[in-house]
Amino acid sequence: MFAVNLLPGAISEIIASVAETQRITKADRYGLMAAILDEEITEEDRLSIDRLLRAILKGRVQIAEEISTVM
Repeated sequence: MFAVNLLPGAISEIIASVAETQRITKADRYGLMAAILDEEITEEDRLSIDRLLRAILKGRVQIAEEISTVM
C-alpha cells in the first residue's frame, strides 16, 4: 500500500481554484482523492470537500479533462 501525503493547504487551494474557474481539473481530482484517503484531514476540510462534490453533482462545477489550469 502506498502512503498518501497531502500538502498543507492543498484542499483550500483546490477549492479556491475551482471557485474561480468553475472547473475541476485532473490534478484537482487527484488532490481530492489524496485528501479523502488521508485519515487525518480536519472536519473543516472534509466539509469543504463535501460542498465541492455537491456542486459537481448539481452541475455548478464542470469536470475538465485538462491536467492543470497552470501550463
